[in-house]
Formats: sequence, structure tokens, C-alpha cells
Amino acid sequence: MTGATHRPDRPDPLDDDLGWMLGIVFRGYVRAAEHTLTDFPGGPRGYQLLTAAINGPSRNQGAIAEELGLDRTVLTYLIDDLERPGFVARRADPADRRNRLIDVTDAGRAAWEQRRSALRQVESHLLGSLAPADAATLRTLLQQVACSAQAVDPLRDLCEVVAQVQPTPAPTTSRTGAAPGRGGRTTAPRARRRSTD
Repeated sequence: MTGATHRPDRPDPLDDDLGWMLGIVFRGYVRAAEHTLTDFPGGPRGYQLLTAAINGPSRNQGAIAEELGLDRTVLTYLIDDLERPGFVARRADPADRRNRLIDVTDAGRAAWEQRRSALRQVESHLLGSLAPADAATLRTLLQQVACSAQAVDPLRDLCEVVAQVQPTPAPTTSRTGAAPGRGGRTTAPRARRRSTD
């Protein structure tokens, strides 16, 4: 870490914390990406939507929302933002006319390519401390982790892992909410003295 002094005999516990590492990299990327996409319709999320729509065949809004992890209402607003400058167009799905497919226009593709080039420079700067081969390896590993996490429910799976390794806490209250007394007996709460005034 730049500007930090490390002692081999006393490593910083944060250096081994995945959340801290991901947070530092994520915040750095987000700040730079927001600056790069400040005037892009929908900002970074609008760019991600266009990225999802530009790769592969036309898909409906529901499929794109699921891939990006966005609420469908939020996605609708983002599509509106991209539709105004003519970056995308909606059309009825021939298989189900209740659905709308999202098509990227030539103007949208040109805008995406321009911003993609700018974001590549941001990524290169962010990974500048790595050798090119290491940066490529990091991208590959992150892609594997991201695809794996997207295919399952990581929160549910991680909670199951934590439950297996975490000791079961001793009960601190009885079924009635009373604190345990001596000898394992529970002590009933004292009744409040009623005022006779």
C-alpha cells in the first residue's frame, strides 16, 4: 500500500480482509467511472444497461433487469433515459407482445464504444501497480467469481457457511423473557407496585 508502513511481525489485519480490499478498489473505480460517465444518460447504470443490451441478441427488460440486479421500475427509467438521445429503441417481442425487446441503435453503439475506451483507461490506471500479465489474471479471476456469484444466491450460501463454523450462542433468556437465575432456574420479573394514590 502506498504511504503505509508494514511490519512483517505485525501485519495489518485489514490487509487480509476481503471486504476492505474490495471496498477500496470499488470506491476508487466508482469515483473515476462516475466522472467519466457524468454526462452519460443514466450515468454508470445507464452505461451498464447499454453494455448488457449491446452484447448478444435483443432481450426483454426482465432479462436485463435480472442480469444487472436492478429493480424493473428503475430499469424502465434508465431505458427512458437512453431512449431520449436515441441510444436504444423498444420493440414488441414477437414471441410475447406483452414484452418489450431492447435494441441498441447505431448512435448508442458509437456512444458506448467512446465511453468504453475512456473506461479502459480508468481500469488501466486502477490496475497500474500490476504487471500486464497479473492484471489479465486478476480480470479472469474476478470474472469467474462474479459469474459464480451471479449464478447462485451468495448471501444464502454464505449464511449457511457462517452457521456451520460459528458456535451456537448460549441462551440468555427463557421462553417468557426472564433472565436465567442461579442453578438454571428462571427468575420471574418483579411485578410493578401499583400506586394507591
